[in-house]
Amino acid sequence: MAVATTAFVFVQWQNRSDHPAADINTIKCLFLNSILMTKVKFLYFWLFIALGIVTVAFNSCGNASEQKENALKQEESLNNSDNPSNDEGVIINGVKWATRNVAAPGTFAAKPEDSGMFYQWNRKKAWPTTGDVTGWNEGFYKTPIGTTWEKSNDPSPAGWRVPTIEELQKLLDTNKVSRVRTTQNGIDGRIFTDKATGKDIFLPTVAGGRRGYNHMFVTTFVSVGSGIYWSSTRQGDGTGFMIVPTNKLLNCAIGMGDHNEGHSIRPVAD
Repeated sequence: MAVATTAFVFVQWQNRSDHPAADINTIKCLFLNSILMTKVKFLYFWLFIALGIVTVAFNSCGNASEQKENALKQEESLNNSDNPSNDEGVIINGVKWATRNVAAPGTFAAKPEDSGMFYQWNRKKAWPTTGDVTGWNEGFYKTPIGTTWEKSNDPSPAGWRVPTIEELQKLLDTNKVSRVRTTQNGIDGRIFTDKATGKDIFLPTVAGGRRGYNHMFVTTFVSVGSGIYWSSTRQGDGTGFMIVPTNKLLNCAIGMGDHNEGHSIRPVAD
């Protein structure tokens, strides 16, 4: 019975006269749709692969760019620390200050808290900040004196110079610059911060304070352990400087000293 039914259905399907062309067209459409869907899926597959490649390439370029930027920053940082003639500088109240003191002529100290070396006014010879020395240019107001620190005698690295008295005064402008007594890596000093930008520099005190006109360390209450920084400006019979006292009871101030004294230099951009 089952066999006869099956044969009957087969014969009936074979002998259908109602729209035989439609059945064939349906099969053709299904076949063509199948091929089309296969092609679409194939196209999507390769588009997905291409998009992945582009994404990886883009990320790689981004990572390479970021790595290059980081490498440049590291190189700049290394140059500033390893190359003693370079310094990035910081703008405080409109003046670009170096972040380190002058060491040997044409070089910066290794770190902001390092004292660097002492200089007599308008002279390029460097002197140690500790111990005894020989060959000091002694006496009051010996040459070279001049009215300003001459370029040829400036020991600052290239692109930098000894600041003027006006530039030192701008650093002490309490309306625009704050200063705080602090200790950085064991060294006393002051942090000067631009109130508008938050940028700051550290000026260290020096154990010896300063050398007097006869090369001996000055042992006055104000001088001992203070940082004293030359200006390039002559004032009357002496020359201007800024004192950064270690004593918390004293404020930073502008003073005047003998040309032959030995002080520190914190240069500004030329």
